Amino acid sequence: MEATNFEKLRVYQLAESLADEIWNTARGWAPFARDTVGKQVVRAADGIGANIAEGCGRGSFQDNRRFIIRIGRGSLYEVKHWLRRAFRRNLLTPAQVKKIKPIMDELSPKLNAYLKSIGTRKG
Repeated sequence: MEATNFEKLRVYQLAESLADEIWNTARGWAPFARDTVGKQVVRAADGIGANIAEGCGRGSFQDNRRFIIRIGRGSLYEVKHWLRRAFRRNLLTPAQVKKIKPIMDELSPKLNAYLKSIGTRKG
């Protein structure tokens, strides 16, 4: 299958990596943790990439910005919240934090840079 435009974006690739790491982490938690924190953090992480894709697919400048600003960035902040809860509840190992943190550290500024890049052109 040929990659679409959004799949070539580094910000989308990072969102996918984050979602995959979070999925692999949360699926190993005990049932209660997986059903509470796990489902929430997985949904939020999956939402980042999904909203980048949907914004690109909408085709209009305004829709793309809306999906990135209001929804995609909101999902990223929600992931941060749930990861903080998971950390404080001892659900994350140091090795898992070491894998997830660099992705989060790169994704946040890349999402803002992507937002700025689509904000400079209309169409």
